[in-house]
Amino acid sequence: MTLRPGLLITLPRLLIDNHLVNWDKAWYITQNTFSFTNHSVLPEALEKWPVPLFADILPRHLEIIYEINRRFLEELWLTYPDNSDKPSRLSLIDENDQKYIRMSHLAALGSHGVNGVTHVHSDLLKKTILPDFFELYPERFFNVTCGVTQRRWLALSNPRLTELITDTIGDRWIGQLEELKRLEPFADDPAFIQKWKQVKNDNKRDLAGIIHERAGIVINPGTLFDIQMKHIHEYKRQHLNILHVITLYNRIRNNPLTEMTPRTVVFGGKASPGYFTANLIIKLINAVAEVVNNDPDAAGRLSIVFFPDFNVKNGQGIYPAADLSEQISTAGKESSGTGNIKFSLNGALTIGSLNGANIEIREAVGAENMFLFGLTAEEIADTKSQGYNPMVIYDANPALKEAFDLISSGFFSKKDINLFKSLVDSLLRRDEHMVLADYQSYIDCQDRISMAFKDQDKWAKMSVLTVARMGTFSSDRSIREYNERIWHAAPLKTESGNE
Repeated sequence: MTLRPGLLITLPRLLIDNHLVNWDKAWYITQNTFSFTNHSVLPEALEKWPVPLFADILPRHLEIIYEINRRFLEELWLTYPDNSDKPSRLSLIDENDQKYIRMSHLAALGSHGVNGVTHVHSDLLKKTILPDFFELYPERFFNVTCGVTQRRWLALSNPRLTELITDTIGDRWIGQLEELKRLEPFADDPAFIQKWKQVKNDNKRDLAGIIHERAGIVINPGTLFDIQMKHIHEYKRQHLNILHVITLYNRIRNNPLTEMTPRTVVFGGKASPGYFTANLIIKLINAVAEVVNNDPDAAGRLSIVFFPDFNVKNGQGIYPAADLSEQISTAGKESSGTGNIKFSLNGALTIGSLNGANIEIREAVGAENMFLFGLTAEEIADTKSQGYNPMVIYDANPALKEAFDLISSGFFSKKDINLFKSLVDSLLRRDEHMVLADYQSYIDCQDRISMAFKDQDKWAKMSVLTVARMGTFSSDRSIREYNERIWHAAPLKTESGNE
């Protein structure tokens, strides 16, 4: 069973208190029942609970945690008799400031398997998140790259493409996604490419209709559909995307006759209610959209949409229509994500940083079929260690400065110069997620994309090759790896004889 850390304490409590199982047996059962899949390297995802709060709500659970920790620390003193730092680093209780329970430590100790959800994420677990646990229990650590089910995210959500693929290579891919590899030769077939383009265009018309119905915005299906759909968070850098939009808009403002590839930029996602900056980013996106979408000089060339109520059901109409998938999180911050897989499986090309599944998608589909930009995680660490100052970049980059100054002037906020001040200040003073550092690389990459999109046949060929090489990203493969390496569960045969 893959756990959320809080569940782990419930099992020994039930075994010990309700079923009178002795401690050693209860803990043995617990460790052999649970495995720990870590989905994020962000500090807020590695939960720490204040001990007083835990004591007030779950006093018996806290007693069990203390007993687990006591026995664990006794083992550590025997294992590391000359290293007094190890027990404090590995302890389930953080003694700094007020006491906290380290839930990720509890999960790592109480599981027989610990895994990340991409290769780079699993390496981060070993090297930076749980290095002491990896040193102590290396045999527990695995990688299982995440996947999505092609039956929902292609066969169900994209019936036109499903029909074209099935008519071309048969339907075995629905049960064995690796069969998509047989599409590769058709990337050089002009007739097939025409059909592929027609499917994409029809899907884009469908999404344009949905957007008009739900958001009241008229968009041109012939434009480049540039889509970023994910949880709103500073590290996911929706504000880098909107800075690009403002940069494009400034080009139009400065020269209404400027030539550009028409583009529709679609955002979607939700922010935690208490996350002020994330909600302010949503406000900025909608404020820019209100101005740009009502400017006659931008009509037909640049449109912005914030798609309302993004969820699984609504996603089924969005992924099939995307030309470009925005996967632009700060390098080293995105552990996995499945949105990038869903977009690629439906033929969108990716603009991305070296992050999470982006790295493995790039390896699978080919670097020539993906648009890479930005600093690597190592380069970010090096830049910060040398005293990163975002104001230097702001002062030296006229286009970036123009975009920021337009926001600060109140242009997008009905002359309210204070509305977005905290967002601007956080970027210019700290820029924790390296938005300014990656800005020019991102703009240059987007300009290459605009040029590439003009050659529709070549773009479609890249799209075909992307889909054809996505076979490894099926949840079928992920579940098979969990079964073989972590859960040790044998597959069952279906009535048709398949596993």
